[in-house]
Amino acid sequence: MTASYNMSTRLRQALAAVTKGFFQLTHNSFALIGLTVLFAAMALVARPELRQVGEIHLFSWLQERQQEVSGVVSDLVASERATAADPKELPKQQAAVAFWLSKKYRVAPEPISALVSEAYEIGARVKLDPKLILAVMAVESGFNPFAQSHVGAQGLMQVMTKVHSDKYQSFGGKFAAFDPLANLRVGVKVLQDCIRMAGSIEGGLKYYVGAANMETDGGYASKVLAEYARLQRVADGRPTPQASPAPILTNVLAAPPAPATPAVTQDKTATLALG
Repeated sequence: MTASYNMSTRLRQALAAVTKGFFQLTHNSFALIGLTVLFAAMALVARPELRQVGEIHLFSWLQERQQEVSGVVSDLVASERATAADPKELPKQQAAVAFWLSKKYRVAPEPISALVSEAYEIGARVKLDPKLILAVMAVESGFNPFAQSHVGAQGLMQVMTKVHSDKYQSFGGKFAAFDPLANLRVGVKVLQDCIRMAGSIEGGLKYYVGAANMETDGGYASKVLAEYARLQRVADGRPTPQASPAPILTNVLAAPPAPATPAVTQDKTATLALG
């Protein structure tokens, strides 16, 4: 009986020792993991570049996983780069203008809404009627941000990028000519300078199209002012017929060049003065 008791005691002692060792090992492991996490957190706080590298690697891994699942290369910030706005969130007058232009020029209302909103904002800042800005944009490019004329006028407002390259420096360089908002802002600056030099809107439009020293601007100012009048009616809530858009792009891209070449290009004197 004594032998059995002794054996039982030794088994209990051995089991207790194993259990104690297991808990000590587990405790030490958790402590080790905790210390590792703590030191890693301290390192990330002290070294922001390490955190940035980690975020880049994690983002790349997530993109690869998304591509494997969907078969499409993802870009989580693409929507932030898009020039678009919800027309329903615009003030009533701006929304009416946006929907009217969208229907007439067959452009999605969301990007048009962003342009309308920007035109109203910058127009208020420079004391230029936003509907005039939009009318120039409509006649110049038909709201095609990638438009280019045969003489090199580019973007929504058909600004001569080579002549006004200095104005694009604050936007990152000449390729900003194809960014809708950058082109709009530069175009408004050029238009504002033209109107100030001419002393009137009609004269400024003649400067803008590069026909300051010519007898005629080829009907350019009349087209812009007619569209301007239509937009004023739309903004006032009055019924406005949607005349077919003038084929400005067809004219400026074809050869020989049309009389109304966009964006301060025909008259070298006016062009140099605006540079």
